[in-house]
Amino acid sequence: MSGGGGAGMTGSGDRYTIVDTSSGARAVRDELSGEVMHPMLGAAEAEQLYVAQSGLFGQLTKSSGGTVTLFDVGLGAGSNALAARRVAESQPGPQPASVLDLVSFERDLSPLELALREPASFGLEGEPGEAARALLAHGRHETPRTRWTLLHGDVLASLGQLTKSADLVFWDPYSPRMNPGLWTVGAFSALRARCAANATVFTYSASTTTRAAMLLAGFAVGIGEGTGRQRQTTVAAMSRAALAQPLGARFWERLERSTAPLPSDAPPDARERLRAALLG
Repeated sequence: MSGGGGAGMTGSGDRYTIVDTSSGARAVRDELSGEVMHPMLGAAEAEQLYVAQSGLFGQLTKSSGGTVTLFDVGLGAGSNALAARRVAESQPGPQPASVLDLVSFERDLSPLELALREPASFGLEGEPGEAARALLAHGRHETPRTRWTLLHGDVLASLGQLTKSADLVFWDPYSPRMNPGLWTVGAFSALRARCAANATVFTYSASTTTRAAMLLAGFAVGIGEGTGRQRQTTVAAMSRAALAQPLGARFWERLERSTAPLPSDAPPDARERLRAALLG
C-alpha cells in the first residue's frame, strides 16, 4: 500500500493527507508511515483489485434470496467497501437476488472522516456519503440490498467475537512494516477459522512472506491479477481447486532461494509444511 503523493488536504492532527497519485487520482496518505491507500489508481484500484477480481456481482446474482458475507479488513477511506456496495446496490429489479452483508474492520476511522470532506474524489457523493456517515455515527447502515456493519477496534479481537463466516474477504490493512500483527500465521489462521467452506481471500500483497504465512495458516494460495505497476496480487481459498493459478513448484523454488524471512511466528517445521502444501 505504500507510494508517493503530492500536497493536499490534511486531517486528524495532520497525520492523514489527501494527495494525488501517479495516475492523477486522489488518495489518502498516512504521513506517519508514508503509505498511501490505493497508491496507483486511487479508489478505482478497489474496483480492479478486489471487486472485479472477486466476481462479487456474480456471487450476488447467481442465487435468489441468499446472503453474501464480505469481510472488508482495513476500511481506510472506504474505497473497497464503497465499491462492493455499488455492486450490491446495482442489482436489477425491485428485489435483490442476494443481500450483501458487508462487515468492515478498522481501528482508526480518521481516513474515512477525511475522505468525506472531499466526497467527489472518493465516491462519497449522495447516498454513499449518507451511508458512510451513518456507519461512522451508528456503526451500521442498511438498505434492502446491503447491510453494512463497522467493527471498530482490533481486527483479530473482532474476528474472535464473530459467529458469522465470510464468503469473501478483502484483506487490505497497512503493510507488514506498519501493521506486522496482521500478516502472521496466527492472523491468517484466525481469519481462516471465520471463512465459509467456499470462501476466497484477496489481498494486494504478493510478498513471499505473506504467501508463506497464508499457506502455513492452511489456505490454498494462488496468484492474483496485477494492478498498475504491481504485476501480481494474491488470492487464497479453502481448497486448491478453487484457484485459477495456484502456487506450486515455482514458488517452492523461489522460497528455497529467497532471502526474505519466513513469518515471524512460523512453526519449527514450516519448510516441511510449505513443501508439502506446494508440491503435494
